[in-house]
Order: sequence, then structure tokens, then C-alpha cells
Amino acid sequence: MDAQYWDEKYRSADQLFSGAPNAVLVAEVAELDPGHALDLGCGEGADAHWLARHGWRVTAVDIAPTALRRAAEAAPELADQVTWTAADITRTPPAPRTYDLVSAHYFPLPRTVDHTALHGLLEAVAPGGTLLFTGHDLADLADHLEQEYSPHDFYQPAEVAALLGEEWTVLVDETRPRTTPPPPGTGHTHDTVLRARRRP
Repeated sequence: MDAQYWDEKYRSADQLFSGAPNAVLVAEVAELDPGHALDLGCGEGADAHWLARHGWRVTAVDIAPTALRRAAEAAPELADQVTWTAADITRTPPAPRTYDLVSAHYFPLPRTVDHTALHGLLEAVAPGGTLLFTGHDLADLADHLEQEYSPHDFYQPAEVAALLGEEWTVLVDETRPRTTPPPPGTGHTHDTVLRARRRP
């Protein structure tokens, strides 16, 4: 699941995703004061567009150049508010203690013994800032096994919650029904959601 894999996946269709912001993002972030957000795995940009239109400055990161190009072209009026960035955070961690919101939805962060990439992601949250980490409920996958990779190889929200230190307050750590239809051909009917706040 490297840059080539993801870029080929985006190039396989004119539009890979719905173009609507993630419902969890809208529900969990709507009442936060806007600041500087990091959107990890931004894809074609729907979440970054929504954040920017609600007053956030956004650094939107993806490993696939095709996705970033589409995201920028879809909302040229937001060019001053969104920085589209090609990066692999498993190799280049985000700037530490910089972002008032770090948002990662269905972001395939590979699990490692030393948790290096995860620690880099957590360290990017500024004091007083929010981490929002959303995944698919693995229980939904029993009859819809992924053929290209195993979802068990990647961090799940509850696992991330268990690795947070004393400087974090967990506000949401739950499984909830999706409020939007699952992607065609999948069994993703529930989300697992972690929202945590780093103490000031």
C-alpha cells in the first residue's frame, strides 16, 4: 500500500469517493473553535474542503499525487486556506505540537512494534488540541473480507486510545452505526471512533 498502489487506485476511476465530508468529522468537529488542522489521508479532499469552509486552516496530506491534484482542482477558491501536501507519514512525521486538530478517517496506519509512526501522529497535536481517529468496525468485515490487505495490520481507534498517555483525555471511544450508506460492495455499517484532547 505504497504511493504507487494508491495512485493507481485513484487513477482507476474518475472519482473514487463520494465528495461528501465524513459524517464523523462533521459531528465531532462542528462545535470546535477553528484553528490549524491536519487532515491525514485526505484523498480527493472532501474533509479538507469542509474544514476550510468552516474557518480552519488545513494541511491536507496524502500519499497519492492524483488524489491531491483532484482535491486542489475541486476547490480552487480554497487555495489560500488549504495546503495540499504529498507525504508518507510513516517516513516523514508531521511537525510536532502544531495542529489544533489531527483528523484521520479510515487511515491505514501500519501497526509496528515500536509505534514510531503512531507516536509521530500523536505528537503532531498541539497542547489543547484534538485527535480524531476513525476506523471501520472490524466486526463488519466477517462476510466482506478485504482481498488486497488485512485490516488487522493497521491501528484501530480503541488500540490508539489504549496507547495514549496521561496528557490525554479520551472524550469518545465507541462504535456507532454509520449515518451514511456504506461504500458499494462493502459491509461497513459501523464506525469505530476515537476523539481525544491533549491537555494544555
